[in-house]
Amino acid sequence: MPFIPVLQAEWLKIRTLRSLYSTLFALCAVSTVFSALAGIPGTPDPEFDPLSHALSGLLLGQIAAIAFGAMAVAAEYQEGALRIALAAAPRRSRWLAAKLTAIALPTLLVGLLTTAASLAAGRSAMGDAAAGLTAGEQVRGVAGGGVYLMLMALFAAGLTALLHSGTAALGILVPFILIVSFVIGDAAGGAVEFMPDRAGRIVLHETWDGTLGPWTGLAVTAVWTVVALAAGAWSLRRRDA
Repeated sequence: MPFIPVLQAEWLKIRTLRSLYSTLFALCAVSTVFSALAGIPGTPDPEFDPLSHALSGLLLGQIAAIAFGAMAVAAEYQEGALRIALAAAPRRSRWLAAKLTAIALPTLLVGLLTTAASLAAGRSAMGDAAAGLTAGEQVRGVAGGGVYLMLMALFAAGLTALLHSGTAALGILVPFILIVSFVIGDAAGGAVEFMPDRAGRIVLHETWDGTLGPWTGLAVTAVWTVVALAAGAWSLRRRDA
């Protein structure tokens, strides 16, 4: 079967799963609300970064993007759905490419909308504290934030394909981002900068003192994502559906 019909079939699956719609809605809602709350003026911080502060809601919202990627792939391992999909599209690499495209495009679109809404909400709450942000910095934050959320969804999709379990993938990624990256990561020195989530989120900062920059940080996250997807593709080829 050609790629386009396979992609259409995978997109139809995503459209008919309400739980996936809910995760994308949660991505936008949670990020925007928490960005607005974080933007409420408080005690002045000498290291205050207005762009990072305005987009701080993405720290929680990204969990929904990760869940979207994991759940979209995990649905194939329920009730023999993958066997049916591979019967229609025997070339597993083509099917996986279609599945990942159907995950990446809506996540990117919703991610861009989410980042723009979060930035607007955060800036509005901060008032004059955000006056120094340039148009270029804001465009970079919105574009980079959308790409980052898409990469994290694909990272979760690759890990789910590797493990054949969305629960296992989320059980690894969510604690890693909420605990390891924030708590243990701060004690790891410069190595923390190369973690998949920390590297990608550099693009959400106005300034950053470190080895990586905004776009090189996203490149590091992209490398992590490619490795996860390659591992998932290997698992898909080696294991029975």
